[in-house]
This record gives sequence, C-alpha cells and structure tokens, in this order.
Amino acid sequence: MATIAPEKTVDTETQLETIKEEIKSKNVELLHLQFIDIEGQLKQVTVTVEQLADVVEGETMFDGSSITGFTPINQSDLYLLPDLNTFAVLPWTEEEGYSEARFLCSVTNPDGTLFEGDPRNILKKTVGEAKEKGFSINVGPELEFFLFETDEKGQPTQQVHDKGGYFEPAPYDLGERVRLEIYKTLKKMGFTIEASHHEVAQGQHEINFKFADAITTADNATTFKWVVKTVAQQFGLRATFMPKPVFGENGNGMHVNMSLFDEKEGKNAFFDESDSRQLSKTAYSFIAGLLNHVPSFVAFTNPLVNSYKRLVPGYEAPCYIAWSSSNRSALVRIPATRGAGTRVEIRCPDPTANPYYAFASIAAAGIDGVEKSLQAPEETVDDIFSMNEEVRTERGIENLPTTLGEAIQALAAGEIGEKVLGEFALNEYLSLKKDEWDSYRIAVTEWELDNYQAKF
Repeated sequence: MATIAPEKTVDTETQLETIKEEIKSKNVELLHLQFIDIEGQLKQVTVTVEQLADVVEGETMFDGSSITGFTPINQSDLYLLPDLNTFAVLPWTEEEGYSEARFLCSVTNPDGTLFEGDPRNILKKTVGEAKEKGFSINVGPELEFFLFETDEKGQPTQQVHDKGGYFEPAPYDLGERVRLEIYKTLKKMGFTIEASHHEVAQGQHEINFKFADAITTADNATTFKWVVKTVAQQFGLRATFMPKPVFGENGNGMHVNMSLFDEKEGKNAFFDESDSRQLSKTAYSFIAGLLNHVPSFVAFTNPLVNSYKRLVPGYEAPCYIAWSSSNRSALVRIPATRGAGTRVEIRCPDPTANPYYAFASIAAAGIDGVEKSLQAPEETVDDIFSMNEEVRTERGIENLPTTLGEAIQALAAGEIGEKVLGEFALNEYLSLKKDEWDSYRIAVTEWELDNYQAKF
C-alpha cells in the first residue's frame, strides 16, 4: 500500500477544535491510541493530553515487532494515525475533574505510507476499490455474547449468569441490568442502539447497533466488544464472544447484513421493484459471489478451532452453502425489508472474527460475483437441517469447511485471501492459524482421556 496519509482539511481543523472543546469540558487527561492486530484484538498506547498535537500529526511511534503479525524486529518502527471521527470520552473513567478518551488509529510506516499489515488499512483498500466500481458498502452486524459468573480471582467459571430464554424479561433475564448499562455506555460514546434482548441460550444476549459504512461499522464492532467486556467486569461477570462456550446450547453468531449503494444512481443497488423478490441482478450476482467464495474466506469469518463447533446442524448456525429469501437454515438470507433497506445477510460469521478482515472478504467476494455477472443458484426454501445427505447432494448443497484445518487449506487455495489482504498479511495470518490448528490437533484432550485411557 503506497497511499500517503491524507492532509488535514478545513473540516478536519473544525473537527479538531470540537475535540479540544470536549477535552476541556470533560477534563480529559489521558488519550488511549487504539489499533487492531491481525486477530482483531484491540491494542493501545496511552499518552497525556498535552501530546494531542503530535498525536494528530501521526507522530506517536510504537514497536511493531511486538504485535502479532506486524513487522520483524529489524523493521519495527510504526506510527499511529488517529481517525478523528472515532474520538470518544470513556464513560467509565469519568469522575469529578478527570476523564480519559480514545482514538482508533490506522498504522503507518515511518515514511507516512499506510502499513500493509494493518487490518484497518486492509478494509480501507477494499472500500476504495468498491468506490472505484461505483459502490459504497454498508454493513450491520449482530453480535451475540454470553455472561458467565466469575470465581474469587475474577476468572470465568462455567456457570452462566442466568437461566433465561429467548426474549424473556426479568426476573428470568438477570442480564437486563448489564445490558442497560452497556446501552448507556455505548450511547454516550455515540452509538445508536436499535434493540437489546436475551438470546436463545441461557446466559446469552444480543444488543444491536445501527448499520453504517464498512469502516465505521468495523470500528463500532471492535468498540462494542471492548465495552461489553468492560461493563460486564463492573458487575463481577465475564462476557465472552467465544463461538461455542457451552456444549449443547446455541453458540454466538455475528450475522453480517451488507448492502451496496450505487453512487451513480443514488440508490440501493440490491433493490428492484420489478423482480418477483424485489431483488436486482446486482443482488443475485452478489449472492452468487458469496456462495462461490465462502469456503475460501470462512477462515476470516470463523477464525477459531471453536468456531466450527458452532457450525453444526441443530443450533440455528448455518453449515451448508445455500441461499434463501427467508429460510434461516440457509447460509445467505434476504431479510424481508425492501427499498432502501434491502440487504443480504450472511449467517456463518461469529464475533471472534476480525471485523475488518471479515467485512472486507465478504464485500470482495460479493463484488467479484457482481463483476463477473455470476448467476445465483436456485433458492432453497426447505429446511436444510432436516434434509439427509442424499437430498442435499441431489440439490447441489455443499458443506462449509468443518474444521479450522479445512478452512485454512481453502483460504490458501482460494483467490479472495490474497486479493483482500495482500501477500504479506495473508502469509502472516495463515502462519498464525496453522500454528493454532497444529496446537489443537496434537493436544491430548479430556474427552480422549475419558473415552480411551481406561478402555485400552
């Protein structure tokens, strides 16, 4: 990536003045400069507010060799360039005469070019390529999480926080107060929250925030996970976005709703009133692109060994490659809203995904289908989970990869990974995930000891 960080504009200067006013009125003393590693984990460097001028100029340096998947030790100097749109005072730090704030940052090289291994820069590249084709990308994710009790050391136990079920209110939903505090915190940080409820599994919850452009939404998803964990800790609980933390229960998903906006026509590119489903040719080709490429990007959307224990029949998580205009057993679904709200929902991702990689790969796969005018296969209206293997084979419905090992192989063999990440970042990601898979593959588990040690 040879792009140089953009120069400040008049609007930027106005925005900076607004930030300075808020810093003064809220008595902000510390600034947390946050960025994302290749696993989607939030990292930060903290400086005093007196260094704001240098911060805005992108002059805060850090050791990239200490961040997984970034730079080698002999090329370790990297810099943080804050996105002024992400400035937020942290509500849980506010007290009389004191508070702290954060910026989300892109990572740059010493010469000012954008660092090619930064996930935020990778999504920026995908968004830029879509714009060249006349599209802007809108994304709305739905992140689920569990709340677990903690022990005397504050470590999570296997005891879920409540016994409530889907959409149940208090007193069965003991997480209601926690979700309320999460809502208040996110609202203070600029989020628009649309819904909050107890999910299907005991101890499981969902809070939905408003869709936005791809980069803003990835930033919001990252911030959301951070806030949920922080607030849960204040209640003596541990929040987890782990895909399958409880055997025999539904897992945590991150359904991703995505649409393309045709900038030339000034309208949602997926809507066509004349079609029987009110979907455009662009929408059908986008769906075809997702179905064609999903085996090769599922290692981004479902990045853990544990991810594939969620993607099994019987728990509402899709494991077969098909689409439907309403059927929730399909991988890709079209929610009922039409017009400006027409969108495609892909249901396999889970919230441990690096959102920058996930959104970039989903968008790239769909847009590839649009560019190649791919034809979507026949819609699957029947419950795929109730079909036997013979019926699925007759209908051409294939499985998603069933393990992280299979997903890694598909990623390495496919075209989407290198197209989206580039050679450097893809190799770093593949190396990390191969090590993770090998570590799991050779481990001797409790299940093996229970089933084999005494018997053989």
